[in-house]
Amino acid sequence: MSARRPLPRWADIALLPAINLLLAFLVSGLVVLLVGQNPLHAIQVIIYGAFGYGDGLGYTLYYATNFIFTGLAVAVAAHAGLFNIGGDGQAYVAGLGAIIVALALDQTHWLLVLPLAVMASAAFGGFWAFVPGWLQAKRGSHVVITTIMFNFIASALMVYLLNRVLKTRTNMAPESDTIEVAGRLPQLRQFISFFGYSPVNLSIVIAVLALIGVYILIWHTKFGYAMRVLGANPTASRYAGISNSRMIMITMAISGALAGMMAINEVLGVQNRLVLDFVAGAGFVGIAVALMGRNHPVGIALAAILFGALYQGGQELQFVIPGITREMIVVIQALVILFTGAMEGLFRPSLERAFMLFSPEQKAQAIAVSTAKPEA
Repeated sequence: MSARRPLPRWADIALLPAINLLLAFLVSGLVVLLVGQNPLHAIQVIIYGAFGYGDGLGYTLYYATNFIFTGLAVAVAAHAGLFNIGGDGQAYVAGLGAIIVALALDQTHWLLVLPLAVMASAAFGGFWAFVPGWLQAKRGSHVVITTIMFNFIASALMVYLLNRVLKTRTNMAPESDTIEVAGRLPQLRQFISFFGYSPVNLSIVIAVLALIGVYILIWHTKFGYAMRVLGANPTASRYAGISNSRMIMITMAISGALAGMMAINEVLGVQNRLVLDFVAGAGFVGIAVALMGRNHPVGIALAAILFGALYQGGQELQFVIPGITREMIVVIQALVILFTGAMEGLFRPSLERAFMLFSPEQKAQAIAVSTAKPEA
């Protein structure tokens, strides 16, 4: 019996996600059929709603911006062998840093507000991830458990702050004061009218810079190499003189900072204030984005656009086909996340065996067997 061999790079990056995505759409199509609707028409509506006109494309890019930040956060931790599941909480707390800077400087100009708000949100998000990293490095706590718990702590903390500290006296809603126009992040429609009234804004530029920065960090720096060594073999990393505990803490802080920068898109670019639950589960979607994108910035960008298209296309689907309810759209999105994220390895063993059948070694062995002379 031959040992399994890893898939070729192109099959691992492109073919396997494509098969998972196709299966997800097939199962989703069955769900649409069960309610008496045409699945092909539903797919057509989703694609048109996500890419067919300026507003739709703008909303797709707006959602994708959030998923790029949270997907990168998961990917950076994954390269070091860590599973940061606390992107939601880190982005939530980072919104506090962004709104503090924005409200303090919103009388000036967004060009001054933006860099300081980015640093503040990254610092708040980074700190919220650094603590679980410290607990794992110094006390042996598992980072998955602690980051989940920190999500709950962040949620409770923000509810308290928005109700007791940041809420203005003239407003009954649990939200902060609104940022002045001068301090708000410009939306792309102010430069390109094609995007209509969609909320996509300049934070997408920061997201692209983050993709490039993470690529350089992981594959072209000494720190990135140490991070990958730690993720591949912690024992070898220790024998190579790398401080594993130091790497865990720094990596988690970077991961949290990336998740935290999602707050720029929402707080400065769309809401213009801090509101309850503005993260809306983007941290958990980032896990599926990172898995589907194979923890590579290019793959994460493509996966984030796909999930952004599903979110925007789902809204369009609900509007165009009334027979498909909001709950069904959530089911369809969940199926895609399930097959492309949680079950991304479902077809890997079968695909590896299929590729082995066509490998040069297998062909040579088959030829040798077929041409071998029988013993007398």
